[in-house]
Amino acid sequence: MLNTILEINDLTVAYQYKPVLWDIDLVVPEGVMMGIVGPNGAGKSTLIKAVLDIVKPVAGSVKLLGKPYHKVRSKVGYVPQKGSVDWDFPTTVIDVVLMGIYGKLGWVRRPGRREKILAGEAIGKVGLSDFTNRQISQLSGGQQQRVFLARALIQDAAVYFMDEPFQGVDATTEKAIIGILKELKSRGRTVIVVHHDLQSVREYFDWVTLLNVRKIDSGPTDKVFNNENLEKAYGVNFNMAVTK
Repeated sequence: MLNTILEINDLTVAYQYKPVLWDIDLVVPEGVMMGIVGPNGAGKSTLIKAVLDIVKPVAGSVKLLGKPYHKVRSKVGYVPQKGSVDWDFPTTVIDVVLMGIYGKLGWVRRPGRREKILAGEAIGKVGLSDFTNRQISQLSGGQQQRVFLARALIQDAAVYFMDEPFQGVDATTEKAIIGILKELKSRGRTVIVVHHDLQSVREYFDWVTLLNVRKIDSGPTDKVFNNENLEKAYGVNFNMAVTK
């Protein structure tokens, strides 16, 4: 029996009295690579933000590693949606990556030689060694996404949340990112990804949650990712070619 990494009970989130997530119950086991899939406006990003205390729920509870998020913050990595970041902020690649280690250092202690070596290794892992001292505003969209992945990697977290990490990146970057995420999974980490490309769900994820304000279904991809559930989530008929 797998340990539970994330447990959500009766979670409801509303913006201006309109429910964005409604009465969500969800259990995610440790060590899976899970895609959160559903149409635009389904509440996929909101689900991650509610788990990470970025938005406050109207009702319900969330536990990560059996505890509230604020007690396990240092064990959680997060890559936000690219559009939510101020890319004009004057900072370099290595500075952004080092931010990922502040949770363990505290805000008073400055990163030393060891931390900078770890940051360099994370930057190298995402293929940006030649851009270590480059301003983030001078990077392409795909490179910027890799920077935030490197920031998450340096945390050496138990669970990683990624909000549409493949949005606006080229095929080479997507392949590089998915390779890193699969490596994390092979090391026993849990990876939870908001994802919109139905064609790659079976290739990328061994676990999937289908969402449209309410949870449609959640579980192993080969059991949950089927035409019946997709039709419930998207409200349209699906060709078997998508899911077989």
